[in-house]
Amino acid sequence: MNRLGFLLARSLRREAPLRAASIPPEALLARFAGQNIALVGNARGLAKAAHGASIDLAQTVIRINRAPMPSPLSHGNRTDVLALATSLDAKALDRLNPELTLWMSHKRKRLPWHVVKRPGFYLHPLPAYEALKRKLKAPPTTGLMLIDLLARSEAAHVTLYGFDFFASQSLSGRRRADQTPHDFAAEAAFVRNLIATDARFTLKHHPA
Repeated sequence: MNRLGFLLARSLRREAPLRAASIPPEALLARFAGQNIALVGNARGLAKAAHGASIDLAQTVIRINRAPMPSPLSHGNRTDVLALATSLDAKALDRLNPELTLWMSHKRKRLPWHVVKRPGFYLHPLPAYEALKRKLKAPPTTGLMLIDLLARSEAAHVTLYGFDFFASQSLSGRRRADQTPHDFAAEAAFVRNLIATDARFTLKHHPA
């Protein structure tokens, strides 16, 4: 797909051409199979912990949106996969230099060309977003969409860092939980249930 074709597809909400530019969902799931994965959320409390070395030891490190990394001690350095549901300029994306760039948002009109043209671009299917939204009765966060995605993969182990369901707010902004459209109590319950039923998932705690 060239830039003009992309702009036309995005403007006219043509899902098929956008999906054709994406790696298939089954290829993404295959990339995670057998992997020890660190999924790094953006809770402020993670900055008070010292999980950086453990994060960087994972076979695959996944970060979210603007991927704030205030210190290697708390957050590590690597970014193998970046999952986006917000804008990130091309220079910032190039600095992170992920192998895979996942567009998780259902808002296709916010999808930038510099994301689509990168090797390893993935467009999260709308039905997967809608199914999770129905389950939560609220729009899911990018982090929870990734957790749901990884639960459907054959990853060997997934460790969640920087997830406290807005108890310490987010490193990416100043909003409070009640200023977002998400249901963090429902997301916390989702993750508790997943950990109780799927031994591959571990949640690392940190100061709130």
